[in-house]
Amino acid sequence: MLPLVPALLLIAQASPAEPAAVRIHGFVDVFYGLNSNRPLDGASFLPGTGTTARRANELNLNAAAVEVALDPSPVGFQLTLAFGSGPDVVHAAEPAGPSTGPAIWRSVYQASVSWRVPVGSGLLLEAGIYPSHIGYESFFSKDNWNYTRGWMGEFSPYYQAGVKAAYAFDSHWSAQIHLLNGWQTIGDNNRAKAVGTQIAWTGDRLSFAFNTFAGPELPGDDSHWRLFGDLTGQLKATSWLALGATADLGWQDRPGGAALWHGAALYARATLSALAAVAVRVEYYDDRDGFFSGAAQVLRDGTLTLELRPAEPLIFKLEARHDIAGAPVFTSQRDASGNATFSSTQTLAIASAVATF
Repeated sequence: MLPLVPALLLIAQASPAEPAAVRIHGFVDVFYGLNSNRPLDGASFLPGTGTTARRANELNLNAAAVEVALDPSPVGFQLTLAFGSGPDVVHAAEPAGPSTGPAIWRSVYQASVSWRVPVGSGLLLEAGIYPSHIGYESFFSKDNWNYTRGWMGEFSPYYQAGVKAAYAFDSHWSAQIHLLNGWQTIGDNNRAKAVGTQIAWTGDRLSFAFNTFAGPELPGDDSHWRLFGDLTGQLKATSWLALGATADLGWQDRPGGAALWHGAALYARATLSALAAVAVRVEYYDDRDGFFSGAAQVLRDGTLTLELRPAEPLIFKLEARHDIAGAPVFTSQRDASGNATFSSTQTLAIASAVATF
């Protein structure tokens, strides 16, 4: 993958006669995460989660990304290559098979082509690998109020592979429909496809979206469906205070009985000055059948983040986070006999820096 990056840079700079051609952006995101449990495996969060600040008690690269894009006028593309502990975690569940699997797709966050069709206000078609339409928090930490992401984000798709059609009815209402390989999968693990939808409203102060997902998602199983709904909203309460909320409800049919999960989270961000902002997240996630977390439990987290922007391309975040689980699922230290121990709580203190270009 790496030799592709300088080649793309050369292509982007090769046509000075086309001023509106290819755009190049990127960032580097590093962190130090202190975990009070001092996990013996050096990892915070649960297996398969922790797409931010996964490694504990060490300085680590969360993500470094390069984005090369061309706006659809009428045809465009976007390629985002990402490297680090975060991309490694988010691709870990990719089904392995011929010409697919985590080793192949680990560095590809987005690779899509787009076409703006002159229908009404403009119908946008996009195909390939692209960010998920589900969720309040995005995959890259620089775009979120907090540095780490909540359990609702960790247990729902960050990316998807398929075809999207998006249309804006007017300045407020828009809709999307997706035909997808599956639930955060590039290489499909069965013969069935999934469908996703979104209906959204955007105003000067208030915005909300209702997202859905439906399709058979068990490996090698085309008959047991997963149904999922996600509601997000954001309010600009004052010139300095923004509020957010999200709620999820999911159902997975299984041969041995259906699994159900739901969650909700509240967010607030206060802009103190052009330099500083403070953000808070409180979250409740009920995985009553242990479908995602591996144990029948309720997960709760409270997160406080101080964001500093001393220069336009530089973002510092200092974060304190406390998680409470309904079962001992967080890795801790060894006991007197040398065996691994587990805790039902986890406290993190994180310092991060992101430089963008």
